[in-house]
Amino acid sequence: MIILIVGGAMILVGLGALALVFMRAEDVNLTESDAPEEKPEWMSAMPPKETVAASTADGEGATLYDHDEGEKLAAPFAEQIEDVLRAKIENDPALKALNVDFGTAPDGGLEIWMDGKKFVGVANLPDERLKAALLQAVREWNSRK
Repeated sequence: MIILIVGGAMILVGLGALALVFMRAEDVNLTESDAPEEKPEWMSAMPPKETVAASTADGEGATLYDHDEGEKLAAPFAEQIEDVLRAKIENDPALKALNVDFGTAPDGGLEIWMDGKKFVGVANLPDERLKAALLQAVREWNSRK
């Protein structure tokens, strides 16, 4: 008899908690932020248009980052910056012949691969135009919202 009473009480508590969750769910607005001139945080997480274009072109749909077979893998934000940089390289005849890829070093840092050679840090890249394009890509990625 005690087991039935305790079990019934547990079911009532569970149903009450579930009802509370459903009632509070109506209070959540995913499209408004605290500051009316800003997007909500989750809407700011959309990948850059270059990433969306690259992953869509590969038939993957819109993904957080574009990773192609045979390519080194870096952190998602670095892969997004790589997508922005690749779009810049594609539109610059002087850089178009360069093959650039980002990867993650064993210590977790960023490796920049240019034409099969590894460079650690933007300052170590031998091509000044590529350095400038990469720094511009980082600025664009940082300013997106």
